[in-house]
Amino acid sequence: MNEPKLGTGRTAGLFLLFAVVLVALHASLLRLPYYWDEAGYYIPAARDLFAGSLIPHSTPSNAHPPLVMAWLALCWKIFGQSIVVTRCAMLLMAALSLLGFFRLARTVANTPVAIASTLLVAIYPVFFAQSSLAQIDLASAGFIFWGLESYFERRSVGSAVWFTLAALTKETAILVPLALLCCEVVSSLSKTKAPAAKATSINAIFGTAKRRALPGLAHVWPLILPIIPLAAWYGFHYARTGRVFGNPDFFRYNVQGTLHPLRIVLALFLRIWQAVGYLDLYVLTLACAAAMMFLPIKDWPSKDWQSKQKIEERSRINFAVQYSFLAIIIMYVVALSVIGGAVLARYMLPVVPLIILISVSTIWRRLPAWKAVLGVVALAFISSLFINPPYGFAPEDNLAYRDYIRLHQRAETFLRQRYPNARVLTAWPASDELTRPYLGYVQKPVQVVRIENFSIEEMLSAAEARSRFDVALVFSTKYQPHSVFDRWRLWQQWKLRYFDFHLDIGPEAAASVLGGNVVYAERRGGQWVGVITIQRFEEARLSGL
Repeated sequence: MNEPKLGTGRTAGLFLLFAVVLVALHASLLRLPYYWDEAGYYIPAARDLFAGSLIPHSTPSNAHPPLVMAWLALCWKIFGQSIVVTRCAMLLMAALSLLGFFRLARTVANTPVAIASTLLVAIYPVFFAQSSLAQIDLASAGFIFWGLESYFERRSVGSAVWFTLAALTKETAILVPLALLCCEVVSSLSKTKAPAAKATSINAIFGTAKRRALPGLAHVWPLILPIIPLAAWYGFHYARTGRVFGNPDFFRYNVQGTLHPLRIVLALFLRIWQAVGYLDLYVLTLACAAAMMFLPIKDWPSKDWQSKQKIEERSRINFAVQYSFLAIIIMYVVALSVIGGAVLARYMLPVVPLIILISVSTIWRRLPAWKAVLGVVALAFISSLFINPPYGFAPEDNLAYRDYIRLHQRAETFLRQRYPNARVLTAWPASDELTRPYLGYVQKPVQVVRIENFSIEEMLSAAEARSRFDVALVFSTKYQPHSVFDRWRLWQQWKLRYFDFHLDIGPEAAASVLGGNVVYAERRGGQWVGVITIQRFEEARLSGL
């Protein structure tokens, strides 16, 4: 189905619409302090860049390209450095990403499919939650969508620019042009080796005659060009730090520690789950599978039902495009199963919207009640924004991150007001929250004694050095509800060995181990936080009153 081009005016209007809607939907989240990796890396790195350094020095460099941090620094320069400016800047990136996805969906499918797909992507919990967070994965996905739209429209310069921006946002984005390059090579080899009798059918899949067919090998330079600036960035990073891929701990955690065969297989299953089932995504997947049991809908080619023109089936997404999407999905799933210490769902943001697009197109093509079906999917996505799943997940994947921030805000405010001069035992990221006022939790730095986590082993070790701290701020570092898998001892061992899993003990148990009393505790949505005073410190404080 050939769709008329949007044009510059309509594109700008859609961007403004997406931006306004996203800001309105996130209005209650705009003033939330920085969360987790925002606080630990991206905001400190952006502040360093704002001060003139491309390489972070206030936090260990992990060698991520600096484009998003540069965008934040630019917005701070223009509008002032504040949390609200940061959130709005990231929402503008999210609006740009949605616009790129809409244009891509409209290019490879049609306007109804593009509208429905874009709405579902916008409310998919991982995309929605990440929209206002100062992290790089959503922005990288957005540039990828723009690059794919240019690629399928055969705008070589545009695709080269967008894929380069994606790679300079996050290095793993280079997987997309590499996957497309593989498609080009396979296409060329297939055409070369195919008998003449089969040439027509292969050209129908991989040819260049139609508007949305893949370009030939003469157009592969946009797929190779993004490697050059990415390599230049790593060369610059090496020249400045003596390391190519970030600090040793980062490289060990994300590369060296992930190469065990069993760990790769387990991560592969988790990545597949994130691609087709995570946070009620399975509702859309099942609907798509059910739709495949029905024949395509046949529409009249005009509004005149008496027209003698031939009745046509609703069109599918071109096979060549679907094969390209499949190549990208496989490349991402496999690559992120091999590398990446944390199996985070946000890393899959470049490919999950492609799966949503294919599923929506299939449902639209085959089910008369496609609007109702997609309405059910939308309700499932919205519910997953507020209701946590019955399995472990990262709170940043839905609005659970808001609960985490508010729990920590209240606990750290209590701590600062009640014990302003105390030495505080805690773990990251609360250690950064208490020592860096610009993160939004405290007004003045607090003296911190840092431990790794709140497992029983760490707490016993801390108890032996209780003279070094006066108060402990303990909290849930992982969301881990009881599930059927908890009964499987082998799974627990695998998580402990390959995925940095541990069990945090609660405030009461921690107080017992440390020899203190719980003076503050709060629980919300499966997460918790507590403040514990060590007995000798409390006695000394009371005696001084």
